[in-house]
Amino acid sequence: MSEIVLDRVSKAFAGRSAVENLSLTIARGEIVALVGRTGAGKSTALSLMMGAFPPDHGHVRVAGLDPHAEFGQLAGRLAVSFQTDRLLPWRRALDNVSLGLQILGVERGERERRARLWLDRVKMTGAERKYPHELSGGMRQRVSFARALAVEPAIVLLDESFGQLDEVTSRELRRDFAELVRGLGTTSVLVTHRLEEALEMADRVVVLGAPARVLAEIRTDATERADPVRLGALRRAVAEILERGDHPAT
Repeated sequence: MSEIVLDRVSKAFAGRSAVENLSLTIARGEIVALVGRTGAGKSTALSLMMGAFPPDHGHVRVAGLDPHAEFGQLAGRLAVSFQTDRLLPWRRALDNVSLGLQILGVERGERERRARLWLDRVKMTGAERKYPHELSGGMRQRVSFARALAVEPAIVLLDESFGQLDEVTSRELRRDFAELVRGLGTTSVLVTHRLEEALEMADRVVVLGAPARVLAEIRTDATERADPVRLGALRRAVAEILERGDHPAT
């Protein structure tokens, strides 16, 4: 069953096209990575999915809803994680994680129970009472992921969520995140400029040209994701597609 559908979607800003006739279908439980050069409209495509603005042409559906016009109905079903953790500096880790649950009206005892559970799941047990300034960048991002997942969303969108971390921290965190969402059957779409990140995490890598249009789609399985040689070959293939990006795949 399709969880996210973009049907011949176009979006321009100040007369400049960011997304052009983009069609993309994402199945329930699938992890999809959007990659492309700077200016390829990756984040614009993701913003259309999160309902930040409507398309100029075409249709966007998320869980069967228009994410812009029916944004309120997606509360608790759609979560977003950004490049910066966006934690509230005056709230401890436990209170940051419980924020979404508080907004949804979950009773205090239950939201604290679920916040503790998710801090444990993202390997942050013991950090419940720490403020963001007391945590490293990787730890803050783990708390941010716990906050996104604590509402138990059907869909999680990631916009360069690992981009500010060093490679060692990023690799560990993205492995843990992918394992969590696969275990939960959560649909996830991530935008990244790191090809390794996309290939290591995603079931399908969608290569976008500029303005955003599909140049190619590459599917991977667990065996390929665990094989450095195979991943290296796939990375070279994606890089080659981006290099000849003026010629969309047929």
